[in-house]
Amino acid sequence: MTIRDVPWTHPLKVTLRSGLERNFSSVYEALDFLENEWPLKRGERYDRAVSSCRRALNLMTPAAVAREAFIAACLEANMPAIMAAPLPYGRSAQRETPAAV
Repeated sequence: MTIRDVPWTHPLKVTLRSGLERNFSSVYEALDFLENEWPLKRGERYDRAVSSCRRALNLMTPAAVAREAFIAACLEANMPAIMAAPLPYGRSAQRETPAAV
């Protein structure tokens, strides 16, 4: 069974600990990052973000609540999150890589 993704109205740009920036435009992208790439899989805000994202994917919580929980978890992990420019319709966020010099 595949879970239907829930897009956010406003994508987020998160600065990872490595200095790279990554865009997130949906609940599923945030949950996948939390479960598979998160630097520290602990913390009150981390747990709340995982729970909120799962609930949003099951249409039990608004996507905006999951987005705010994800932002709080990013701050808890010292990874600043800001609003990113909206993506063109039908495109998902991808990792940004630094431009070659």
